[in-house]
Amino acid sequence: MKSITNRILICTIVLFTGYASAAQTTASNISTTTKTASMKTYLIERDIPGAGNLTPAQLKAISQKSCSVLKDMGPQIQWIQSYVTGDRIFCVYKAENEELIREHAKKGGFPANKITKVDTEISPATATAEVN
Repeated sequence: MKSITNRILICTIVLFTGYASAAQTTASNISTTTKTASMKTYLIERDIPGAGNLTPAQLKAISQKSCSVLKDMGPQIQWIQSYVTGDRIFCVYKAENEELIREHAKKGGFPANKITKVDTEISPATATAEVN
């Protein structure tokens, strides 16, 4: 039971990190406009059994924990957004390097099972963009 409770708490922290991320990201973007060019985009997979069943209160607590850690770490890492699925949370971060992602996870007490650096971004706008 304690293991399930701990997993739920971890999931909640990760999920709510997404909700609080918008405020943190906005504040970070104001002070780090010139930093963004050196930052890379990362996708983080967090294996959290039952993540999709976390309550709004649990998600808020997770988010608050993540934002607190990010604030202490400084502007070289930013949380952009997270997506919650059944047993996993997928997060989008901007950071100067992968080690900052691992440090954030360690300090926050949540997993970072897989970290992938994004090489290129595309969207529907890519279909109509001029190619140089």
